[in-house]
Amino acid sequence: MPLREELRGKSAYGAPQLEVPVALNTNENPYAPSQQLIDALVEEVARVSKGLNRYPERDALALREDLAAYVSRQTGVHVTRDNVWAANGSNEVLQQLLQAFGGPGRSAMGFVPSYSMHPILSAGTQTEFIPIPRGEDFRIDMAAALAGVEKHAPDVIFITTPNNPTGDVTSLDDIERLLKAAPGIVIVDEAYAEFSPSASATTLLEKYPEKLVVSRTMSKAFDFAGGRLGYFVAAPAFIEAVMLVRLPYHLSVLSQAAARVALRFADETLASVDKLAEERKRVQAGLEAMGYDVVPSESNFVFFGPFGSTTEKTHEAWQAFLDRGVLIRDVGVAGHLRTTIGLPHENDAFLKAAKEVRNAEELA
Repeated sequence: MPLREELRGKSAYGAPQLEVPVALNTNENPYAPSQQLIDALVEEVARVSKGLNRYPERDALALREDLAAYVSRQTGVHVTRDNVWAANGSNEVLQQLLQAFGGPGRSAMGFVPSYSMHPILSAGTQTEFIPIPRGEDFRIDMAAALAGVEKHAPDVIFITTPNNPTGDVTSLDDIERLLKAAPGIVIVDEAYAEFSPSASATTLLEKYPEKLVVSRTMSKAFDFAGGRLGYFVAAPAFIEAVMLVRLPYHLSVLSQAAARVALRFADETLASVDKLAEERKRVQAGLEAMGYDVVPSESNFVFFGPFGSTTEKTHEAWQAFLDRGVLIRDVGVAGHLRTTIGLPHENDAFLKAAKEVRNAEELA
């Protein structure tokens, strides 16, 4: 097939979808929506379905109004709908930004390991992706980062905080240092922001309106992974830019309605975040008591090891968990695996498997 050369030999993104007793590999919120939310959603879908013969509101103005109110309340930074853009998951948000600000002859820089869709989206938009390795502690090596910016002059810089897959946070001071150095735009990917007590990068928007975009999602903390709703917060000029590349009517009537209902129940839904934070602390303490090293996390997952020094040994450890009915994530980083924080009984099963895997490794 006449596939584009830069896509040949690549693999599609996706975590394994397996039927297992305990699935902790995709960083979903394990708490299902409440019956009250479901009832409200059914009622709203019934109402808007009467107009499904018509195209949706093209610019999702009412949804963006609701998102702006939520962001203002959650971050303490006042924004309006003119500062917010919504799409089908944060991946479409990032793709639209790369379509507008990346492309042939342009480059995007990221600090790896980080979200694996960043290089995939870059390839899809013919944007050269420049990986800068993180330090041994998996935090951004600021000296290497600033040197990379000076050398490559990227058009786009990705900063993921809390970082996926490691869970660590990049300080606002370091984000600002990169903003000052960046010749192009900086996208701060805050997909897991609600799980973190650290301040949002939205607090820097007023100071860097021409450079900063903060990407977020409802997939994680909102129990809304199946709803596929992502958004970004930025100066109005960024919204005008992505409108040039977005597909017409990209957000369906049903998507907009479902997201607005979920936002109405935000306080109730986000109550699960505190439960997951407590479980994260329990899981981390349990792993450390067994002798594992755990990267300090401010997200709904933990990154832990070591499992040898090769990707082969790490995958063997992943398989050992799977053999015990626990599916976690092998992200391709030698020596480390990632587990999502699940319901208490799921975390119990994970810790039991982790102990057995650790004991088996010590006997090997």
